[in-house]
Amino acid sequence: MGMIDFACKEFRIEDVIKCALNLTKADLNVMKHFLNEPEKWVDTDTLSKSLNLDISTVQRSVKKLHEKGILQRSQQNLDGGGYVFIYKIHSRNQIKNVILKIVNSWADRLGQELEQWENGG
Repeated sequence: MGMIDFACKEFRIEDVIKCALNLTKADLNVMKHFLNEPEKWVDTDTLSKSLNLDISTVQRSVKKLHEKGILQRSQQNLDGGGYVFIYKIHSRNQIKNVILKIVNSWADRLGQELEQWENGG
């Protein structure tokens, strides 16, 4: 019998988002920071100071959030040459769609598991 991530209890929407995107507590804090200032581009250095988190933790979080389509990334060129990546959150509408896609795939999987169960599998 396949295992399904599911629970018959009340969820806070934040828990659903955390679970759907497979976020750590740090990832969630980073995401919330961006949600509080949706128009602002931020680099990992600034973020690490603001959140009082280790730079490597912040880098890991923004990388994950960027890959999942939660953060957008841009390159900011530095005066002395070189560049730094800066990040900004996507619209809540886009994030909603990312999460719905994941939740819908859970529902499909549940459907398949129930078919098997129904057929005595």
